[in-house]
Amino acid sequence: MPRAHNYYKTAESVSPKHPDKLCDQISDALLDAYLEEDLYSRVGIDVAGGHGYVFVTGEVTSHAKNVNVEEIVHRVAGDDITIYKHLVEQSPEIAQGVDTGGAGDQGIMIGYATSETPELLPLEVVLSRRLNEHLYQLWSFDGKTQITLKDDTVVSAVASFQHAPQKELRAAVETWLKDYKTSDDVVLHINPSGDWDQGGFDADAGLTGRKLIVDNYGPRISIGGGAFSGKDASKVDRSAAYMARRIAVDYLKKRDAKEVFVRLAYAIGVAEPLEATVIIDGQHEIVEGYDLTPRAIIKMLDLLRPQYEKTARYGHFGHGFTWE
Repeated sequence: MPRAHNYYKTAESVSPKHPDKLCDQISDALLDAYLEEDLYSRVGIDVAGGHGYVFVTGEVTSHAKNVNVEEIVHRVAGDDITIYKHLVEQSPEIAQGVDTGGAGDQGIMIGYATSETPELLPLEVVLSRRLNEHLYQLWSFDGKTQITLKDDTVVSAVASFQHAPQKELRAAVETWLKDYKTSDDVVLHINPSGDWDQGGFDADAGLTGRKLIVDNYGPRISIGGGAFSGKDASKVDRSAAYMARRIAVDYLKKRDAKEVFVRLAYAIGVAEPLEATVIIDGQHEIVEGYDLTPRAIIKMLDLLRPQYEKTARYGHFGHGFTWE
């Protein structure tokens, strides 16, 4: 895809105490707990939470016997939570395709890499995340940030953080921006709806997988649509998305490219992908040199080990995980 000039690019980031991110972290913390005891656990857990309640539902087939769901939910979301849990075993009709090495679902997975940042992610994504991480160190509560660029220049920044007085929050954003290129008339929206003290599950409801663009590459880059959190690596909407990122990074470096897109597509119960396309600076090719069956992806990227709760905090890419 050719790069445009003199246009606007915007991305947002949310803190780990955002309601949707709390749900993502609970889902992945539970996945990690099952993998700690049984590396071959089949897990697909969704969480909905809000206003004093957390609902944990989904499918788990595992030999793990000591996973304390309530303890994990309280650790992530706090003690003042009423928990409803309903987990059943994976459908045998789904399992029969996965047991033979096939994909755990159908879907299209997108990988992306760009040379514009050290993280190999779009600049607006990186800056919105960095600002959020910086502010979260100061106010470790619910919060959102947003950066708008014109080319590589920050023209506006938005920051809304719980328990952060507007004057102090503005000063923190202004100090942070000094390290980056900004326009002379950069616009700041700091707690634009006013200061706020009620956040997280006290203020709003959350749901696993509702921050997909934040989890991926920002709104400039299309995604396949599948959520990651709460799913073990037999689900290709997680493992193949990670593999697509790995391929994109590899091709970017190997070809000294500016921008690489990867598309992988699968059918449930079928091991080989239906599509494996790489687009290198606008030129389409077939992906070569990789075993793209689910079992091979899991082995190559070391996806059986517990490691997922931390992926649910600030996006799944740009942090040096094995898929990068």
